[in-house]
Amino acid sequence: MSIDTVLTRCLGLAHPIIQAPLAGGGDTPDLVAAVSNAGALGFIGAAYLTPEQIISTATAVRSRTTRPFGINLFAPLPPSDSSENPETMLARLAPYFAELGQPAPSLPKSPASSFDEQLAAALESGASSFSFTFGALPASAVQAIKARNMFLIGTATTVEEAITMEKSGVDAVVTQGSEAGGHRGSFGSDFASGMVGSISLVPQVVDAVGVPVIASGGIMDGRGVVAALALGASAVQMGTAFLTCHEAGVPDAYKEAILSAHEDQTRITRAFSGRPARGIVNRFMTEIELNHGDDVILPFPLQNSLTRPLRTAAAKQGRAEFLSLWSGQGVRLARRQSAADLVARLAKEIDATIATLQNCVTAARSVGSPMRLAREAKDHGGPQI
Repeated sequence: MSIDTVLTRCLGLAHPIIQAPLAGGGDTPDLVAAVSNAGALGFIGAAYLTPEQIISTATAVRSRTTRPFGINLFAPLPPSDSSENPETMLARLAPYFAELGQPAPSLPKSPASSFDEQLAAALESGASSFSFTFGALPASAVQAIKARNMFLIGTATTVEEAITMEKSGVDAVVTQGSEAGGHRGSFGSDFASGMVGSISLVPQVVDAVGVPVIASGGIMDGRGVVAALALGASAVQMGTAFLTCHEAGVPDAYKEAILSAHEDQTRITRAFSGRPARGIVNRFMTEIELNHGDDVILPFPLQNSLTRPLRTAAAKQGRAEFLSLWSGQGVRLARRQSAADLVARLAKEIDATIATLQNCVTAARSVGSPMRLAREAKDHGGPQI
């Protein structure tokens, strides 16, 4: 069965499925292209890439697919508070660096590339869609993206944020439920206020905005896709499900951590990056937060840059206890397979779920209405539900 929504038509998709941008190396050109070739929408998470890397990655994707793909950046953030004292965190991290045989940590330099330079490269990438998170884009950026006829997607964690996104000129809104893995996209209020579950958030955003809604957070199989569509979404965005695909660029230790984790083993943390993000609980997260306190963690992106060498070394050594294991709460549903097989499996599960619901409706009609059945049960002294 083919699922036809406003977004499958606008984006040229066979399935209402978007691979979430996986900034940091998870979404390799092979993964992005494989997802697009399977009829879904692959996305390049370009937030940590230089302009040159953005162009080379996009070129690699285009060499592997003629299908549409997207590109994602972080919205410009205000400068980090330079008054923060980094010495305490540097001292706390030093033993971990030493344990992995690395030089003592030092305060990272400011990133060489600016948002404007990244945006210029993204506009030349050949991507058909542009998405962003962490806030709203400058009006000039929106105009530049629209001038390239790129489909513009913003991220919201509350209804008010979604309304702000619509007013800014986006073509669709991603609702990031509290179940979602990775960095929280909240920007309109404090992060705690943005921790709204998908089943509550999606229909309220659908009712509040006029643009299509893309549901994200905890969606791992066809049942989740159908549930999101039933709530009013026009597509879903899935990240954790694609991280365990063969083509994903994360270390094997990361994939194994997802495949062995349970739904109650993820938590929101600032330990790795300085910005709240959901990941699988591990030694680093626990010791930094519980033993040293959240107050010594540097703001994003300083903390992120500071811990990057540690995470890079840990990836090479297969030390998952030092990796930022970003993951949503649907981890028990993760599978190790190719991206093409995942999209095909999702399509089959969508069909099977819809068929099950249709059979339930048919069965209900054949035996009578629930109200009549309840009355009959009462008349015969049976239990009422």
